[in-house]
Amino acid sequence: RALSPRPAVAVRCQEGQLAVTVRRDLFGTGRPVRAAELSLGTASCPPLSPNPAQAFVTFVAALHECGSTLQVTPDSLIYRTTLFYKPTRSGNPLIVRATPAEVPIECHYPRRSNVSSGAVHPTWAPFRSTVAAEERLRFSLRLMDDGWSRERLSNGFQLGDSLRFQADVTSEGHVPLRLFVDQCVATASPDRSSSPRYAFIDLGGCLVDSRAEDTASAFVAPRPRPESLRFLVDAFKFAGDAGNLLYISCHLRVSPAGEAPNSRNKACSFSRASGLWAPLEGTAAICSCCDTGSCPSP
Repeated sequence: RALSPRPAVAVRCQEGQLAVTVRRDLFGTGRPVRAAELSLGTASCPPLSPNPAQAFVTFVAALHECGSTLQVTPDSLIYRTTLFYKPTRSGNPLIVRATPAEVPIECHYPRRSNVSSGAVHPTWAPFRSTVAAEERLRFSLRLMDDGWSRERLSNGFQLGDSLRFQADVTSEGHVPLRLFVDQCVATASPDRSSSPRYAFIDLGGCLVDSRAEDTASAFVAPRPRPESLRFLVDAFKFAGDAGNLLYISCHLRVSPAGEAPNSRNKACSFSRASGLWAPLEGTAAICSCCDTGSCPSP
């Protein structure tokens, strides 16, 4: 039998979703499967409304939908799901003409990748072609050990512990940069917009968790270098949540190192000694919006 030029199952891993295209002649026998016999994931998500005249059936789902699972490795985020073929029984219950099948599906995403920022104003032109050809910004966010000397081997914590985060950006051939953390959000699921949701850094660099009672959360001074930023957050969990897993997503951004910190580019912690917000760099005025919530958009 001649091989088909197109695969029986094709997967496109997109920014926030995956698209799976399944050939109706799934097994290459000339006998097409029914769309109703196909489903995606343990949640049995159905395909898009099929057109009987088309030779393919298509599924489109968000990465966290349909019962998919997430594995986090040092270098990648791996989303896994399964395409199921469950044939309907024939008219005669004594015989079977088709066998169920499962097709594993994976989407791999690098944890460190290109990120561009409107706050960066390079000294060369054109910016787009230069970045593509010569320059890559590599952002990272790591949990560190107690001495900040190396990445923490375990991501398990007890209430009462402190989480030590270090954010970094590395680049080649770029103007000197200063790194900021605009927002960090904790959720009970991989979807950062899900509920419950706690933004412990918000408003473009205000560590709002430091405002809570009996907490030592704070940005750590001084920076190891301008393109690195450290901060402490006391361990917490969601009230009423029986799970013991938190997902943390942060938005990292850079500005030219020669640009003075301001209300858009800031790292502010609340000082219990003074009862005021204090910046990691710059004057206290740049943190005044942390209480009013009127910080300008970065």
